[in-house]
Amino acid sequence: MSPVPPRPSSVIGHWIGGEPAGAADGRTLDVTDPASDRPYAKVAGGGPADVDRAVDAARAAFPAWAATAHHRRARVLHRIADAVEDRHDRLAAHESYDTGLPIGQARGQARRAAENFRHFAGVITALGEEAFRQGEEQLSYVVRSPAGVAGLITPWNTPFMLQSWKLAPALAAGCTVVLKPAEWTPLSASLWPEILTAAGVPAGVVNIVHGTGAEAGRALVDHPGVPLLSFTGSTATGRRILRSCADRLKAASMELGGKSPVVVFADADVEAALDAVVFGVFSLNGERCTAGSRVLVQRPLYEDFTRRLADRATRIRVGPPSDPATEVGPLVHAEHYRRVLEYVRAGREESRLVAGGERPAHLPGGNYLQPAVFADVPRDARVFQEEVFGPVVAVTPFDDEDEAVGLANATPYGLAAYVWTSDLRRGHRMAHAVDSGMVWINSHNVRDLRAPFGGAKASGVGREGGARSIDFYTESKAVHVALGEMRPPRLGGGT
Repeated sequence: MSPVPPRPSSVIGHWIGGEPAGAADGRTLDVTDPASDRPYAKVAGGGPADVDRAVDAARAAFPAWAATAHHRRARVLHRIADAVEDRHDRLAAHESYDTGLPIGQARGQARRAAENFRHFAGVITALGEEAFRQGEEQLSYVVRSPAGVAGLITPWNTPFMLQSWKLAPALAAGCTVVLKPAEWTPLSASLWPEILTAAGVPAGVVNIVHGTGAEAGRALVDHPGVPLLSFTGSTATGRRILRSCADRLKAASMELGGKSPVVVFADADVEAALDAVVFGVFSLNGERCTAGSRVLVQRPLYEDFTRRLADRATRIRVGPPSDPATEVGPLVHAEHYRRVLEYVRAGREESRLVAGGERPAHLPGGNYLQPAVFADVPRDARVFQEEVFGPVVAVTPFDDEDEAVGLANATPYGLAAYVWTSDLRRGHRMAHAVDSGMVWINSHNVRDLRAPFGGAKASGVGREGGARSIDFYTESKAVHVALGEMRPPRLGGGT
């Protein structure tokens, strides 16, 4: 089906206390279609007053939701998953229209979002609490309590799925939430109110405030009634949020930028490695945090692999996001498009452009870019060091394992890494030596939701996924109970 936008006059509003709401001061922001750069709707421009209302609603709903039994919260999460799946086609159309994501790739987002809710429904019902016995004298046990109102700030790439990634564990743990979606891509978030209502989520448990990061986002981060923040976005913004959280002693989970290496040894399965590289950096329009955007190829394989990668990039089908044949659609926003083009310009000066990097001739308007491949990229080049977040890849040769490790670790980031080799002992050595939160050996980015997700260095703080997410959204309390006659040492009693 073709994506259908909302009416041009429509305003995407907040959702506070189970009711739709506009901005307190009536402000709105334009929302543009990435395929044309024309505004097609408006979104409420939230600020501190709107965040105050949402936090008040979340705090009012918190006691009852926190007291809801685990298995009852799990049932609600399953109903949310059902409601998401029921809206599969509409969600895909909204996501594709709003973000530029090819419709064929957008159709997977509803399934992944539903999986997140079903997974955390299982986690919260299966997760036990620890107990420790000190001989016959004492028993200690740990209880978990929901931490309170969680502030969730989500990015504009695959927005609905990444919102579900935070909403599911927060709700499973018993938190109420205030969600601040990215202002560039609010359309799919407009489906949450009807999904949550259909699933029977009590009013105030989930609240949504739209607006810019500088206003609505900052107000949420700074709010004294929000004890914990989960943020996915740029490293620069993450640093600012962490400074605020440190001043207020708030818990924070940060999934930030990436510049992930793909290390291809000469003994790799070349066909599989090539497919993985092309998919990993060009799918989702290259706008993915775990993109393998630095390809390090062992020298005997380097020239042939680079040539074949360039050929594949040239043949990538760039087109309207509504076309099922499209493999790369328009970048999300004109501002981001200009930023990516600046990296292409820098790459031309620093290295050798072997494919793409220009607007396709058949697409005169919109934020379109033919995927770009840069070869012979030095380690100090901007396209090697900085996160582009677009369909741009840097290819660099290496001679031996030590050099591969050095190049892989030569950026400030450490989110993901990929290693391709037929020598599994070498694969394990590389996995241990690369500074990253996640490593895939002879695989593209296939995730297990039970595994920790997060990065090292400038790629983030903390880990989420499975039980670790529940750890973040709960407070643990140790209770120590005497089983026998416990006589502490007696001070001040005289002789």
